[in-house]
Amino acid sequence: MISLRLPPEIAYTPSRLKAACADEMGVDVASIKDVRILRRSIDARQRQIFVNLSLEVFIDEPAPELYFAPIVYPDVNGKPAVIVVGAGPGGLFAALRLIELGLRPIVLERGKDVHERRKDIALISREHTVNSESNYSFGEGGAGAFSDGKLYTRSKKRGNVEKILRVFCQHGASTDILCDAHPHIGTDKLPRIIERMREQIIAAGGEVHFQTRADALIIEKQEVRGVVASDGRAYEGPVILATGHSARDVYQMLHRSQVAIEAKGLAVGVRLEHPSHLIDQIQYHSREGRGKYLPAAEYSFVAQCTGAVQQKAKKRGASVQKGGGVSRGVYSFCMCPGGFVVPAASGAEQLVVNGMSPSNRGSAWSNSGMVVELHPEDIDNNFSELFANCEMEVPATDDPLRMMHLQSALERMTWQQGGCKQTAPAQRMYDFLNGRLSGELPATSYAPGVIASPLHFWMPGFIVTRLQEGFRIFGQRSKGFLTNEAVLIASETRTSSPVRILRDQDSLQSPHLQGLFPCGEGAGYAGGIVSSAIDGERCAEAVAQMLAREK
Repeated sequence: MISLRLPPEIAYTPSRLKAACADEMGVDVASIKDVRILRRSIDARQRQIFVNLSLEVFIDEPAPELYFAPIVYPDVNGKPAVIVVGAGPGGLFAALRLIELGLRPIVLERGKDVHERRKDIALISREHTVNSESNYSFGEGGAGAFSDGKLYTRSKKRGNVEKILRVFCQHGASTDILCDAHPHIGTDKLPRIIERMREQIIAAGGEVHFQTRADALIIEKQEVRGVVASDGRAYEGPVILATGHSARDVYQMLHRSQVAIEAKGLAVGVRLEHPSHLIDQIQYHSREGRGKYLPAAEYSFVAQCTGAVQQKAKKRGASVQKGGGVSRGVYSFCMCPGGFVVPAASGAEQLVVNGMSPSNRGSAWSNSGMVVELHPEDIDNNFSELFANCEMEVPATDDPLRMMHLQSALERMTWQQGGCKQTAPAQRMYDFLNGRLSGELPATSYAPGVIASPLHFWMPGFIVTRLQEGFRIFGQRSKGFLTNEAVLIASETRTSSPVRILRDQDSLQSPHLQGLFPCGEGAGYAGGIVSSAIDGERCAEAVAQMLAREK
């Protein structure tokens, strides 16, 4: 194995890469039969861009066909059943791991299969119609199915990231995800991979039921024995609850059933969209942008903000809403280079935006969530006007659903500002910073359309002032980022679950209900595809351990 640091034109050209390996090793280039990339990352900190590579070089012999030995999934017909509620990353990986452990998963998914979901998603843009059971959040693959497919995570301490990536590859993902520092699959390729996972579950003896919403838990003597579905049918077995962060009816059902839950901090804000060529120019320090060899550029920003910049502006006579004082994080979230902004509402009278990218990241735009960190206690004195405008009561301080109610209020307000359809309120970035309405808006990737709106005026001041301060900081760090060529599209609210479903640290079960295993992003224990998949595997292992003890 060797390590090289090369210009992009060499790193991304196989023949030149092979020649560079021969020079480094002092061998005849003709003797090198294969070069396998083990690790690849781009260093764009300086004007001269380099690609850092760890390589396995095969001399006088070809590389083995497989990077790894595929997992063999046994036949689990007749084995003990485990109910998996939700077919997102957490649920699918839980089901596959259950099969590995000799258990039979029964997967219940409220939405449609990934192919049929496409039709309902298209109607959101074309007719502004949201199917509350089949949308960007609900359906096979969950919210991750129609996304950038980013697989970068910091959760290495909680599970085997490499295994998760190998499972994706085994079901059709490019082996590039095994070597890239920030791997992604792409919204155009994820659906087929998800279908193959479902086919594997069924082939091994598991079950997958679509349009089957879990409406109630079967609870006997402080033990969850199964669920009752929307069609009245009961499914019996331990329950892995992997319903995603948008299943608000599930949170309400759990609260009514006295399952232990608590309000959890989250982050809300906007989608910020730039021309992708501009981001490439900024990040690669070149007027030529990414050029022929480099991928669409990514960025990541974070700052602690109090709204202090805008408070000072108020002394100069600028019209600014209240909200300064408490320091909160402002950061970019789910950056989608060469991607699209999409309508991600999951019910009526909601307007939510999210981002996605195809595998080539080749669109004319790059977008990212730009969000402000919120704590449950922030609701008390900062969002009363928002709730009043939406004819909602400010939730009580002991209400575990209070952050969910905040999400709902902001999404309803955004929907109203968009004309009570999926047309999104939008504002140019520099106009937002300076408190003025945009006379016209640039072209955007958001298919349902945008409407010029004074986001600085109607969004809660607690969010506005911190975003404004954050943008100023980011503009100082990255020349050209703060520009009126960029547009803010409201509102980004689904960054994470607003609720944590409590579970025991060791058994992963609900503290007062044996047999219930809260799982993944919807339970408040993950944040993205890979971390949700890892948590799904951990929950499957915990179920297997519980059943083994009961024998």
